[in-house]
Amino acid sequence: MDVLSDVIAAMRAGEPRSARVQWYAPWGQRFPTVRGSAGFQVVLQGSCRLIPPDGGAPIALNVGDVVFLPHGSGYALADSPGTPLTEPVCDPLNDPRFEDRYASAIVGKTGQDGSQAVTVTLCGGYRLDPSRAHPLLADLPEIVHLPARLGHRPELRAAVDLLGGELDNPRLGADTVVPALLDMLLLYILRAWFDEQSERGATAGWAAALGDPAISAALHALHRDPALPWTVETLGTRAGLSRAAFSRRFTTLIGQPPLTYLTWWRMTTAARLLRESDAPLGEVAPRIGYTSEFAFATAFKREYGIAPGKYRRQSRAETQGGELDVMA
Repeated sequence: MDVLSDVIAAMRAGEPRSARVQWYAPWGQRFPTVRGSAGFQVVLQGSCRLIPPDGGAPIALNVGDVVFLPHGSGYALADSPGTPLTEPVCDPLNDPRFEDRYASAIVGKTGQDGSQAVTVTLCGGYRLDPSRAHPLLADLPEIVHLPARLGHRPELRAAVDLLGGELDNPRLGADTVVPALLDMLLLYILRAWFDEQSERGATAGWAAALGDPAISAALHALHRDPALPWTVETLGTRAGLSRAAFSRRFTTLIGQPPLTYLTWWRMTTAARLLRESDAPLGEVAPRIGYTSEFAFATAFKREYGIAPGKYRRQSRAETQGGELDVMA
């Protein structure tokens, strides 16, 4: 897998949720802060204002605009900045309209003549593992705003259209189609953001690293096969740089030395294998580059503060406890 796909697979927990909402003016809605989540809003029809969590200036959103909140920050949407805000509506824990994982709801009432302005949004949320927040997502701001531009990002627009169509008219197979479209949308949003940062000449952070051919080549190599006995020298060779030059550039862009990141990624991969598979520790260890179960268990406990077997049991218990997915 490539770096971006790996990051999403490692951090995601549970199934995402999504809803298509029709808002009839006047309306103003708060959305709560949800730790361990990421959310998005897409305007399908009409316009609205997004009110940032820090009380900053409202952001005007028009048809086709996409907003991504990678850290689960609270925010508000309203038809205009002066409209009073009500309590959360996109909350599947408390709102009966969102008992279904993929819902379509109406907020407000239209007059007999249908004179109120209507805004239609596509909203959704992803549950992420807060204990393994990847530094790639940590680089993102609280709010990522991707304004619509004619002929720009056609793949993102196509994903939005497909997802909106599925929620507006659910059909057989929706339980398979919608999660796949939500994953696709998340990847397209992240792609668009990192592409924009590269176009602006980012000189540090993950946007610069993914746009740097040498560092990107090394990252893809260690993500494709974390079990290989990588050294700074072999990674530098893969990047086409000397050992010293590679280590310096990698550390500058990523914020940590190559082997520190490699160990972190190995442990993150191990945690996912423990949560999602029944593979014994003797199988997990060599898949992430450890020659013995003991060496793996020692490294895992050093990273997580808990033995891998106990980590697996606790993770299974939490899953069976029925944790619900929550929208941002």
